[in-house]
Amino acid sequence: MDIRKVKKLIELLQESGIAEIEIKEGEESVRISRAMADLSTARPPITHNSPVAPPASNARESQVGSSDGHIVSAPMVGTFYGAPSPDSEPFVKVGQVVSDGDPLCIIEAMKIMNPIESDRAGTITAILVENGNPVEYEQPLFVID
Repeated sequence: MDIRKVKKLIELLQESGIAEIEIKEGEESVRISRAMADLSTARPPITHNSPVAPPASNARESQVGSSDGHIVSAPMVGTFYGAPSPDSEPFVKVGQVVSDGDPLCIIEAMKIMNPIESDRAGTITAILVENGNPVEYEQPLFVID
């Protein structure tokens, strides 16, 4: 299927109230769906009660390995952004006290910016992802004590 047709379908989807469309041409097919902008339907952050260390190649491994903190994990696959825009201050820094519901980061998925909020009050003891890096589903993002 021609990429120009796919782009046109995406534009039509964005302009209309349609949430999903599937087009078949011969043996090829494409399904395009959009997430609703209403954040109340977004899934809450997935959390773990025990710490999970990032891959050994990550320089921040030592920050998690000795922590008994609460892990805030990625609820989706996407790109991690620690600030609302490139020239803005980050949402949180290590050592900062946060309340339940405070914004921690944004995960961009399919051109939709999804705010990730703290699900408990405490102090940020580790930020486990670098700004602009891709994240996987359930990947640890923050440690809160």
